[in-house]
Amino acid sequence: MKTAGRFQIFLLLLLPALLMTEVCPAQQAAATGEPLVVLNKDLPRAYLRQAYHVELQAQGGIRPLQWKLAGGTLPVGLVLRPDGLLEGIPTETGIFQFRITVTDSGRPAHERNHDLALQVLAPLLAEWSTPPHVSGSRLGGSVKISNQTGDDFDLTVIVLAVNEIGRATAIGYQHFTLKTGTLEMEVPFGENLPRGAYDVHVDVVAEVPAKNTIYRARLTSSDKLQIQQGP
Repeated sequence: MKTAGRFQIFLLLLLPALLMTEVCPAQQAAATGEPLVVLNKDLPRAYLRQAYHVELQAQGGIRPLQWKLAGGTLPVGLVLRPDGLLEGIPTETGIFQFRITVTDSGRPAHERNHDLALQVLAPLLAEWSTPPHVSGSRLGGSVKISNQTGDDFDLTVIVLAVNEIGRATAIGYQHFTLKTGTLEMEVPFGENLPRGAYDVHVDVVAEVPAKNTIYRARLTSSDKLQIQQGP
């Protein structure tokens, strides 16, 4: 019995050393870390003057990770935080290409560069299709309207002609649903007007009731439009 007891005590004393032998390789692997890989391939598109919030993610490496902008340009209004949060309110549209660097906390630290592109769109876009012009006593033209979001718009288009004394005359009005992804839908306008010099103002209002969101776009003619005929 005494021999058995001494053997059990010996095993108890030896067990920690055996466990250390098994744990050490795993600890060494954890200290080295798996290779860093950035998981973000394509960024969701952003919308002009709308809040944007995306978390960059990576696998591998030793936590915590540090992120920074290493090249290229972010749209004005967006910043990349050290924790990988890309956020802000963009104030310009376009496609922006940039490089980010993620660095782990290993000894020595490891880093990975990764190229990304972000597209910033105007959710509601209104442009001249046929600029305002005069034909006899009629002032007319057309605009093209795009819905670049993932929501249908309850859309209202109002076109006013304003003469030299500030009198406004409606020369166009439409109210309809503009489906998601509709690009460059043409909306004509026109009306016969008295003599005078006119500016044309187009106001476009898009509502998304389910999100309590309203988008607006506005166009104004660049030159006075003269109507010589008529009373």
